[in-house]
Parts: sequence; C-alpha cells; structure tokens
Amino acid sequence: MRDHLLLKEYQDSELQLKYFNKFGYAFFKNVLSNKEVLELRNAMDRLTPIKESFDRDGIHPDGKFFEKHIKCVFNRDPIFLAYVDREKIIDFVASVVGHNVHAGSKISEYENFHIIGMTAWITGPGRKDQQLHCDWLPFPLPEDVIKDARVNVPLLVTTVHYYLDDLFEDLGPTKFVPGSHLAGRLPNGDTDWNGQGEQSVLCNAGDVLVFRSDVWHRGTANKSNQNRYLLQVHYANRMIAQKFPPYLNKFQFNESILEQASLRQRRLLGDHPNAAYD
Repeated sequence: MRDHLLLKEYQDSELQLKYFNKFGYAFFKNVLSNKEVLELRNAMDRLTPIKESFDRDGIHPDGKFFEKHIKCVFNRDPIFLAYVDREKIIDFVASVVGHNVHAGSKISEYENFHIIGMTAWITGPGRKDQQLHCDWLPFPLPEDVIKDARVNVPLLVTTVHYYLDDLFEDLGPTKFVPGSHLAGRLPNGDTDWNGQGEQSVLCNAGDVLVFRSDVWHRGTANKSNQNRYLLQVHYANRMIAQKFPPYLNKFQFNESILEQASLRQRRLLGDHPNAAYD
C-alpha cells in the first residue's frame, strides 16, 4: 500500500471532477504565492480567541500541546476575504456542492451554496493522533447500493485545506483513505478500505486540497519542533445551515469587512435571494 497520497492536478476540469468523485479529494498545486502564505500565517498569529465562539488559543484540553483554533476568520480580518472565493478553487467547489437538490428553475452557480465555516488552525509539537473519521456522513448506505452505476450520492458539504507549511511526516499531516466515501459508512475502527490504507498529504506551502465530508481521514501527531499552520474553509449546499458561532443571534457580521466584500463574496457569506423555506 502507498504511504502518501497521490497528489495530481488535472488541468481539464472534467478529469479533476472525475478524480474527485472516485477518490474523494482533488489537489491544486501552487495556488498561493510565498507572499500570500506568509501574510496568512502572520494574520493567524495576530488573531485572538473569542470564548463564546468556541475558539481555542493555548494548551489543548486533551493533551499538553499548543493549539490555536479560531473560527469565522472571514469576520476577523479582511485578508481572509480572498479565501471566501479564491479563483479556481471556488469554481471547483461550485461544481461539487453548487447543485440544486430540488427540482425547479435554474439557479446561478453561486446562489445555491455558501460558506458554513472558515477556521485558522495552528497545532504545536505534541499534538496527538486523531481517530480515523468522517466529518459528516449524510447518507449511510449499503456498499452495494453505492456501487450501483445508477446511484450518484449528492455531496452536501466539502472542505478546502490551504496548506501553509511544507508538509513532512513528523509535522502531523492529514491522512486519507482514498475512495472511502464509497464505503457508505463510518470507519468503525477500520484503517483501510477496498485495498486502500491511510495515506499522508505531503505537499508544499501554497498547495490546496478539496475533499468530501464523507471521506475517511484523520490528523496525525506533530512530532516535530515547529507549529503547523492550516486555513480550512467549509462550503455547503444552501439548504445546509451556516456554522457561525456564537449562536442565537449573537454572531454579528463585521460591517467594516462586509463593506470590502464583493457581491460574490457577500453571496457566499449568506446574502441569498429569496428561495424555498424563506
């Protein structure tokens, strides 16, 4: 079995989508410049936690290691606005979660999905291994059903990882089991599926990975002497609620940042036209 994930970008968008549907992820190389990587890392260092938003900045409660996990960063610093709709990435995301799940009139590709979260995540030395998991398995199904050529399980949530380090094994890369979204179930202790085992994402700062919510993956231990930086952005079909804590109307958009947002960015942040259930 391979020990590291095959990271190949297809310039043909249809081939890129076909690979994503087969293996549960898609890779994009050199999306960010070195300058952008440094700017993001510095911006993440400047962020301060909001307790009511479930932010963390300090020693993780599950172990003696540093972790900074700041949510909704698009609302904290205008530098993050560019990652609401990063060119090339946003068009691919639109192709996988921007579909209209209900019959009716045609909907613009940027009207039927939105951001549900954007997190700045720094993990320090000593971070422990995670368990293999899915972020969300909306459609548990028998494996033979998923394998039926007539079945196309819709994707409702996808995640974009912007890598801000050159990754190596001791830095704690994410591991994936390619194609495991087609298992139709949670890992339940398994570490391989259909002949594919866990494989590490070993890429460079500035690279990007887009993956399904139902593909098996896990974070691994940071055995190095440096912090790992990651910006993750979650998108979902419009019918999926946005995850902007604190809840019960306590979250408020930063007006000064909204004023700088483009019409497309505002749409992706939730400024939708009237539709079903409104």
